[in-house]
Amino acid sequence: MTDRRKFTNPVKDRFQAGDVALGMIVRLARSGDIALIAKTTGHDFVFLDGQHALFSVETIGAIAQVAWASGVAPLVRARHIEDPDIPRLLDNGVMGVVFPDVNTPEQARRAVEICKFAPYGKRSVSGGYSIFEFQAKPLAESTRVLNDTTLVVCMIETREGLENVEAIAAVPGVDVLHLGCNDLLNDMGNPGAFGSPEIMAAIRRMIAACKKHGKWAGLGGDKDLGRQAMLISEGIQFITTQSDVAFLMAEASRRTAELRKAAIGRPAT
Repeated sequence: MTDRRKFTNPVKDRFQAGDVALGMIVRLARSGDIALIAKTTGHDFVFLDGQHALFSVETIGAIAQVAWASGVAPLVRARHIEDPDIPRLLDNGVMGVVFPDVNTPEQARRAVEICKFAPYGKRSVSGGYSIFEFQAKPLAESTRVLNDTTLVVCMIETREGLENVEAIAAVPGVDVLHLGCNDLLNDMGNPGAFGSPEIMAAIRRMIAACKKHGKWAGLGGDKDLGRQAMLISEGIQFITTQSDVAFLMAEASRRTAELRKAAIGRPAT
């Protein structure tokens, strides 16, 4: 291969170095520029939210190709485990799939089956891949590289998923267990209670399961910097910092507030 850098997953590179992978959730942007912004601001991956945002497969593919070419891993949160767009997204530059609402080890095994080629799964082989710049590659080589670099992320978002977290972590081929605080708290009947003893115990239970079974632990939903830093010290290695919408809102709000303050007491015109 001409440029090996393009054929590693930046998230897995971070993991294997014992480091933490940081991701920007993308819900608003519709061009590859957001991948360049993510790179410049120190992110390792973009988390393209195909579950909650209005993305077309063409838009996701275009952002993904800019992302991997610039050294940022493009990951997509699918609509559900059987989302029919997953195979096309993987064939066109996406380097990993975040599966929402994984509640059982059977569902986790299905996620692996969708994302991996034989002998690990049932992903269909395509005639060419943009991630290889459409160069002809021996099938044994291309499938091996794609199996190695494609990330399978299972979200734990319900009490059922939490009860099965050890069994889900034990599934071969799963890379990351990602605890979605918003949905789990809602399922627990305590929406928005970030930092509560119940959710902190859930996060630590997931971290322990990941350590036991050689998986990486992820955290989403809770954007409190202090808790994020504390949980990184306890074993979280995959974390979403904020969304593009939230970053834009925060800076726009800060600047307008400063200018409104400057306008107070100005001479009348």
